[in-house]
Amino acid sequence: MGVTGPTGPVMDRDEVDRALARLGAEHEAIETSLLALQDHAGRRLLEGAGLTGVTAERWSATEASITLLWSYFDAYSGALRTAREIRARRRWSSREDLAELTELLRGESVTVAGSAAATANAPTLHGGPGRLSEHYSLATLVERMNQLYATSLDMVVAADAVWSALPARIDLLSAELQRTRRLAHSVGVRPGEHPAGDDLERITRTLTKLREQVVSDPLAFWLPAEGSSAPGGGRPDTTVYDREARALEEVRREIDAVLAVRQDAEQRIVRLRDVLSRADRTLAEARTARGEVLAKIAATEVPVVSGPPTVLQEQLATAAEYRRHAQWHRLSPLLESLEQKAEDELLRARESLTAVTAPLAVRAELRGRLDAYKAKVARLGLAEDPELVEKYEKARRMLWSAPCDLRVAEQAVLRYQQAAAELLGTAPRVPGQGGPVDRTGPGA
Repeated sequence: MGVTGPTGPVMDRDEVDRALARLGAEHEAIETSLLALQDHAGRRLLEGAGLTGVTAERWSATEASITLLWSYFDAYSGALRTAREIRARRRWSSREDLAELTELLRGESVTVAGSAAATANAPTLHGGPGRLSEHYSLATLVERMNQLYATSLDMVVAADAVWSALPARIDLLSAELQRTRRLAHSVGVRPGEHPAGDDLERITRTLTKLREQVVSDPLAFWLPAEGSSAPGGGRPDTTVYDREARALEEVRREIDAVLAVRQDAEQRIVRLRDVLSRADRTLAEARTARGEVLAKIAATEVPVVSGPPTVLQEQLATAAEYRRHAQWHRLSPLLESLEQKAEDELLRARESLTAVTAPLAVRAELRGRLDAYKAKVARLGLAEDPELVEKYEKARRMLWSAPCDLRVAEQAVLRYQQAAAELLGTAPRVPGQGGPVDRTGPGA
């Protein structure tokens, strides 16, 4: 190596040539990267956008970094050009040339004017931008350019990723929103008249504001990837967009339900009329049956039968009015409520009829049991027994006369059963005397 200078041993010709080749390759790679950054679609958009918030702050710093990058690159290019010129002076470089090349290639021989950093509003390796000039080695300058390039590219890529993802999706959702609003208007779903109409207005306002914010401040919607050092590592934050998309889908389902009402409203109203009519007829039958029970059955509680609820008929008339005036958004919830209430009313009417006619059912059961035992006695040739005839006639008069006292008639039937059973050798037990009473008929 020979002579030793401030930068260490003087490089020989081979070392110089290898260093120049490496630096040339680095220069080409850096130039390619800088040109790609210069032509990046995200950078061009950032230059022409009216930025706000965090994006405006970071773009101001990034612009300064890019300006400084080119200043560093120009200084690097100049130093490399000078080194190549010195090496090209002679085929066999002199010791003085090699010493000069060693200082240029290894020492802090690259000067960058302090005004460049000041103009770029960016800090330098040695402090603030107030110094007249900064001196770097080529290796340090490359490291510095790599750092500035990475941070600049990260900002540009992040902004471009948000702009590429969110505005287009917001526009598509807004188009779907407009179609939904027109459809909602056609079925009467309007703001102030239906909750879905209010939701559509809110979604419209939110999407409009969201798009404005995304365009002016894209970095506010960027989620950096944890632990990633690669430029542009992360993803767009679609939280607000996703929420509004779900809300619009819910509104669309509500409107689809209203549309379904429009399609089958007439059939549903006809079915409602039929159910309410059946309930009215059942109640009328129950009222008639109650009069019959009161005339034929004595000493029993017969529930009062209420009349049909007029409110359901009024609501049904309102539903028909909504249908005539195409007020589907009002008709939909009303029909759902009416259908449930109508079914409940029909069930109530049937239960009322069952409760009212219960005494007649009891009398019919007693009559059937009395005749069944008489038939069994007759088959065994005991029908003419005086005691049985007397008890049978007494029970029969009670059951076939009006009004019929069910409690007394039941006791008469039980006495006939007991007498017949005694003759047949199978005495049933009377209530109050222990054991069950045979109510299943005479058997086989």
